[in-house]
Amino acid sequence: MITASLVKELRETTGVGMMECKNALKETNGDLEAAIKLLREKGQAKADKKASREAKEGIIAAEIDASGKSGIIVEINCETDFVAKNENFQSFVSDVAQTVLASDAADLDAALALPKGEETLEQFIKAKVLEMGENLQFRRFTRFAAEGEGAIASYIHLGGKVGVLLEVSAGNADSASSDAFKDLVKDLTLHIAAAAPSGLQREDIPAELVEAEKDIFRKQMEGQNKPANIIDKIIEGKLGKFYSEQCLLEQGFIKDPDTAIKALLEAKGKEAGDTFAIKRFTRFGLGE
Repeated sequence: MITASLVKELRETTGVGMMECKNALKETNGDLEAAIKLLREKGQAKADKKASREAKEGIIAAEIDASGKSGIIVEINCETDFVAKNENFQSFVSDVAQTVLASDAADLDAALALPKGEETLEQFIKAKVLEMGENLQFRRFTRFAAEGEGAIASYIHLGGKVGVLLEVSAGNADSASSDAFKDLVKDLTLHIAAAAPSGLQREDIPAELVEAEKDIFRKQMEGQNKPANIIDKIIEGKLGKFYSEQCLLEQGFIKDPDTAIKALLEAKGKEAGDTFAIKRFTRFGLGE
């Protein structure tokens, strides 16, 4: 006999709808374990069918471990903004991020192969596809682990549309644990989210991006009959402004645009009798 309590237990175990649970129990003559297996098999098939559908919505989430020395940022996509705002989906994304954070997975394939209960993380995601009724894709992640003194910090903006992961180093433990250092790190994550730098310093800006800017500057000066050496100097001047917009260390701090981020780090480090430095950062924009 298929009792309501048995259907309830299966539903709580799998997260699948009541009617599908009831039908699975009927097909397996009330065998709970067999019904769980059957639903997982069906879920795999349904997830595979949904995998061809576009998943352009979703959220970016970040998790930092208790030590503040390791962190991860992930992007997981779904099909609709309605699901992206769903607490169930958001909890699922956090669960995925925590699972990856607790591992040493270095790439997406390794992350998807991680154990999750009695299944892999990939199977766990596919089961959620069945539950949510949308194609869900674990698109990417980045992990930072700090060496020496300092911290890993994150910031999520616009309800998960933008996310930042940042590593800032300090010379000694006392200043790294101070409120002033923590406030600085928080301000830097907010700045990166808002200013969207392309790299930390000039060497980090993609060469093709720099060349594209030079081409634009050259076209702007066509027909001005200036000597080539003068044009080159003008281009170098324009590139300086370009770098000040693209390089994090050269950008004006959003709370004080007249102060470059590099100068801000130097000033805050001097106040603490220490040296602070941004080691690396990543900024995720949904769908980028």
